[in-house]
Amino acid sequence: MTPAIVELERARLEFRVHRFKGDPNQGYAVAAAEALGVSPRQVFKTLMVTNGRDHAVGIVPASGSLNLKHMAKSCGWKKAQMAAPADAERLTGYLVGGISPLGQKKRLARWLDTSAGDWPTVFISGGQRGLDIELAPQALLACGVKLASIADA
Repeated sequence: MTPAIVELERARLEFRVHRFKGDPNQGYAVAAAEALGVSPRQVFKTLMVTNGRDHAVGIVPASGSLNLKHMAKSCGWKKAQMAAPADAERLTGYLVGGISPLGQKKRLARWLDTSAGDWPTVFISGGQRGLDIELAPQALLACGVKLASIADA
């Protein structure tokens, strides 16, 4: 059981756990979509950004990319850049490819792209490679994740 699952259970939110084997050469979120047989627009990847001092998390569809300008604006920053993988692992307690937006070691501001509202459920990393959690976008909001337009198609 991962910290992400523990957070959802403590909040008494509905979710389903999916285990899969995917090709990491595709990118973890895209591999998850293929292995789970769902659209890459329904599987969301967790990306960490920094302004050089603070860090935040963007949650965007596997089919798109994080718009750093929009992410910085959502965070109230002038600009943002992708955080180093080692920083993402240290701050979240998860390994790259299995970083969940839930149950992170350090509580950071988290932003979910508004496209999540296009789906009754979305898939996010469950905190391990090959483990995804399916849940309603509203469940993420109930866990303190904020909504913003942060993805490029």
